[in-house]
Amino acid sequence: MEHHVFLLSTDPNAPCQDVIHSRDTPLKVKVFCVTEKNYTPNPNEIQLFGYAYKKLYAFETMNISPDDALDVISAIQWYADYIEFPDMEILPQDPRIGHSVAI
Repeated sequence: MEHHVFLLSTDPNAPCQDVIHSRDTPLKVKVFCVTEKNYTPNPNEIQLFGYAYKKLYAFETMNISPDDALDVISAIQWYADYIEFPDMEILPQDPRIGHSVAI
């Protein structure tokens, strides 16, 4: 089983707009707190969602390559562990009414 190492970029001036970086691949995933900020998905990227501590998070890839697509779930699971919510359910669509996104 392959072990992935991820790093997190944060901006103190933009809370809850983190970027997960894979150490070993070009994979990058933006993290948005959808319940706190307006979020418009990029139709050219993959979006997944999850709830933690009564907040809805959107996870959006950045310039995804086919080789990195399978690592997106690992990156989100790593982030869930990082925020100390390891049981986060990863959702394939935006659960808010009227916000469904095709992936």
